[in-house]
Amino acid sequence: MKNWLQKTLIVTVALLTLGAISPNHEIWTNLQDKDVSKHAIGPSQSNDYSIGLADAVADDSLEDNSESIEEQFITSAKKLSYMKFGTKVGPVIANEFDSVIFPKIEEAIQMTLASSGDLHKRRLAISEKPAGDYSEKIFNVYDLENRKDLIRFHVRTEKRPQDGYFYNFHYHIAEDEFTAHHSIGDIYWAKDTPPKWLS
Repeated sequence: MKNWLQKTLIVTVALLTLGAISPNHEIWTNLQDKDVSKHAIGPSQSNDYSIGLADAVADDSLEDNSESIEEQFITSAKKLSYMKFGTKVGPVIANEFDSVIFPKIEEAIQMTLASSGDLHKRRLAISEKPAGDYSEKIFNVYDLENRKDLIRFHVRTEKRPQDGYFYNFHYHIAEDEFTAHHSIGDIYWAKDTPPKWLS
């Protein structure tokens, strides 16, 4: 869709629905072309936690290095998750996130790293800045050489009638071209509208 036409459509719908469908609503990503959607855009050059051994001197024990790479990804993932939650959401959901959700995120990261080939020859990175407002992105793990994502972790705010708001944690993988939602779990917020991310 032409860029000017899409922007006009977004503004028109936002005005007609009195803001119920905002310009950053999920419906707009479905209208965009696959290669133009905001989820398909590669991570920015400056926002990287680069993790890999291409520049490092090889040690005697390669297993220890691969474990340290996994540990670095896990540490960065937890840090970015809490950065996304901010000071309003983080303290409320921290216990359930640490005990239920994060072990599954950790497992998905380990599975991706294991399936991504020889860690000692590849340069992988984790995106540095989670998305704010009501956007889903927590972080992406991607290959630095070809700038393509391997796995994308998201959290979606869902309003369920009669139940209230839930945070739905899920991820997308490159093998299915990021189309399927691989569910991690849900955390209940409350019946009140949750605050924006990063707040």
